Amino acid sequence: MLPLKDYNPTRRFAFVTLGLIAVSVAVYFFVEPAGRSSFVSTQQSSFQDAQFTLSRAAIPEEVVTGKPLTEAEVIDQYGTPNAAALCQGAIQGAVVRVQPARACFPHKNVYLAVLYSMFLHGSLLHIGGNMLFLWIFGNNIEDRWGGLRYLVFYLVAGIVATMAHVLIYHHSRVPVVGASGAIAGVMGAYFVLFPNVRIRTLFLFFFIFFLDVRAKWLLLLWLASQFLINQGGVAWTAHVAGFVFGSLVGLIDRGGTAARRRAEPAAR
Repeated sequence: MLPLKDYNPTRRFAFVTLGLIAVSVAVYFFVEPAGRSSFVSTQQSSFQDAQFTLSRAAIPEEVVTGKPLTEAEVIDQYGTPNAAALCQGAIQGAVVRVQPARACFPHKNVYLAVLYSMFLHGSLLHIGGNMLFLWIFGNNIEDRWGGLRYLVFYLVAGIVATMAHVLIYHHSRVPVVGASGAIAGVMGAYFVLFPNVRIRTLFLFFFIFFLDVRAKWLLLLWLASQFLINQGGVAWTAHVAGFVFGSLVGLIDRGGTAARRRAEPAAR
């Protein structure tokens, strides 16, 4: 299933949502090796992408220990002594002297990497799907909360989602990339604040068809699907945690709005 648009007009232009999309797209195509080589994939570009990701993305074990992986740990993860070249910035195939206890990327800030990871993506399909979901659900949350509050919420949701993944997979040495956790937070808030808005959705089930589905049913179906993809390199725990966090923030907002409305007659 793929949401295409929602029938939920906004009162103001979604500058922050478009800005987040623009930054993510620019990082992918102009900073990440994977994006620069999207149309010409080579073994060398894959090697450079691995170097880039290891040096910048959040890695659960690094976040837990507070220090970058050592060369020995990277070699153990990637299964080849040539992985030492990843750490030392050497070109693929270069002969390097392995120093097992030396940090792979000694200047890496493993905590800031949690933030960086929210703007990194692994493929065109990855970033395309994420940005579509962000636009459909994000512009209305921004419209309700305002740009600054929405931006803070987005970043905190992404951090909460990543830390939930780190908590569950604290021994993992696999980098975590993508805005999915933050976007799941936006979706959770939308689920609470706009449950009955209809979403035009494309379904692929033996054949293609389109349906207008209420947001609450579409998002619940998406949430349930996360428990079915807990393999294959998808950080599903981050998605679920982000969604739960966003739902809780949405409930707080809705409760506060209801309380203010009840107080209005008494204040007159």
